[in-house]
Amino acid sequence: MADGNPISAVQAYTKALDQAAQAKNLGGTSVGTDEVQNGPSFAELLQGAGREAVQEGMTSEKVSLQSLTGESSLVDIVTAVSSAEVTLETVVSVRDRVIQAYQDIIKMPI
Repeated sequence: MADGNPISAVQAYTKALDQAAQAKNLGGTSVGTDEVQNGPSFAELLQGAGREAVQEGMTSEKVSLQSLTGESSLVDIVTAVSSAEVTLETVVSVRDRVIQAYQDIIKMPI
C-alpha cells in the first residue's frame, strides 16, 4: 500500500537516485546522461525550503509577540502575518505536489 507521506516520497526519490548512480558506476544502463552535477539535490532543496518556512514562521511569531509589548507597528504585524501565510500556502502546495507525484510513481507498472 502506498504511503502518502512526503518524507517517504523524498526517501524513495533518494533511493532511486542512489540505485541509478550505482547502476551507472557498475557499467549498467545509463540513466540521465544529461544530468547536471552542479547544485543541490532535490532532497537538499526540500530541506532548505523547509528551513526557510520554519524561519518565516518564527519571524512572524516574534513580530506577533512584539506587538503585545508595543514594540512593533500594525504594518509590521500585517506584513509578517501575510508573509507567513504565503509561506504556509507554498509549503502546503509543494507537499500536495510531492504526495501526488509519489502516488503517481507508485501506480506505475514495473
